[in-house]
Amino acid sequence: MANSASQISRAKQLDALAAVLPMAAADRYAEILTDADVATLKHLADTGMGANTLRALASDLAYLEAWCRAATGRPLPWPAHPELVLKFVAHHMWDPEHKAVDTAHGMPDDVIEELWDRKVLKVRGPHAPKTVSRRLSNWSTLHQWKGVEGQFDDPGIKKAVRLAMKASGRTPQRKSRKPVTRDVLDRLLATCGGSKAIDLRDRAILLIAFAAGGRRRSEVATLRHSQISVVDPIKLRPADQASPTVPCVRIALGRTKTTTAGQGAFVFAAGRAAVALHEWMQAAGVTSGPIFREVRKNGSIGMNPLTPQSINLILKKRCQMAGLDPTDFSAHGLRSGFMTQAGRDGIPLVDAMRQSAHKSVQQAAGYYDEQEHAQSMSVRVGL
Repeated sequence: MANSASQISRAKQLDALAAVLPMAAADRYAEILTDADVATLKHLADTGMGANTLRALASDLAYLEAWCRAATGRPLPWPAHPELVLKFVAHHMWDPEHKAVDTAHGMPDDVIEELWDRKVLKVRGPHAPKTVSRRLSNWSTLHQWKGVEGQFDDPGIKKAVRLAMKASGRTPQRKSRKPVTRDVLDRLLATCGGSKAIDLRDRAILLIAFAAGGRRRSEVATLRHSQISVVDPIKLRPADQASPTVPCVRIALGRTKTTTAGQGAFVFAAGRAAVALHEWMQAAGVTSGPIFREVRKNGSIGMNPLTPQSINLILKKRCQMAGLDPTDFSAHGLRSGFMTQAGRDGIPLVDAMRQSAHKSVQQAAGYYDEQEHAQSMSVRVGL
């Protein structure tokens, strides 16, 4: 079927947002989203919303539109009535064992097949509670940006969501199955100890991402020269007057998942991380703009910055080169690995959080306390 004029128009508008939206699926997005949806995304981009947040909103909006059409035969209404929100919860958080004996339970098979054919459904089973929670939150946020009042605070909805979350049998999965702790990091660094541009770049990426508090892949990919400043060297052992010093750089975080550009948040990277960053910037001639850039097959360095996905692929490539299973690790493993290593090293949680910029003690402690718990005497009671 030929694309409609409206769909072609939407595709062109989405192309204008290619810098911040996952436009590998631009045609599919243009088919799923409505004109009003695209207008909302353009408005959000114009407000300076962070690229990661906008990408998540666009992806979830496209999914919600596709699901609503498959489940009801109609476009997503604004505002969404409570019954539709409850249907969404019922379609995405269900018991596979119960569905085996009652096909009407959970998401209907025809809805599953339609979403699968549209390539917007990635799992045929129930969704992870975190995914459902995020989509509901973004659905509510989109109501606010569209200027309509949603009913996501309706007591019935909140109770249904709470019960569904509690009943979910899915174990929360970490973004990286294993953390990239110091021993793992050293194995990765051993694969990029050469003097080629790609080795210098990848070494700097791994060390900065880890040492600067476990920076997220998006923060590493978008790091710019203007965010880096050289500061006085620091002592290896602060309490020792005779301690040797190591170079140190200050990294302004700008806009991140938990901070805004105006908050002035920053972290430090010292020692081999600072050295690796300097060596890469010198080799690449980086004096402005993005720090981590593409390295072409012929070894030449381009001007285009890396994408967050590129950071993930670099980590997995180095894992494979180091003889590690790439499926065990993702870029988030550098973040969880920093907190895990901090716990192993006995660094106070508050100090580790200052460097990682975690806002939630509960989330940070999830990595940190696992190590502390393993070393506690209570674990040894049964020995």
